[in-house]
Order: sequence, then C-alpha cells, then structure tokens
Amino acid sequence: MPQLDTSTWFTTIVSMIITLFIMFQLKLSKHLYPSNPESKPMISLKQFTPWEKKWTKIYSPLSLPQQ
Repeated sequence: MPQLDTSTWFTTIVSMIITLFIMFQLKLSKHLYPSNPESKPMISLKQFTPWEKKWTKIYSPLSLPQQ
C-alpha cells in the first residue's frame, strides 16, 4: 500500500492561512466606519397600540346616568 505524501501539506496550509488573512484584511479595509460617532438624542416616540387607533367608546353600567 503506497504511503501518503505529506511533504507539501505544511506549505499548503500556511499559504491558505496567509491568503485568508489577507482577504479578511482587505474586506475590513473597504468597510466605511463613521468618522465621529455621536449619540442619538433620547426622544421617546409614543407607541400606538391597535386599540388606540380606533375610536371606541365603552359604557360601563356605573358611568351611565342615574334613571
């Protein structure tokens, strides 16, 4: 049974790692970061619930005028 030739594995693995590192660096270098990050003002927006969008009027027996 022939032996597996592993003499080139080290070169292949190292070149692959270097290539991945370079590609990752190039990808990061093309990313645009904000020059001066600023905090956004803390303005709370009112969240509308579905029952606030509709006009509804509910009469409970206690709120009706006395007869």
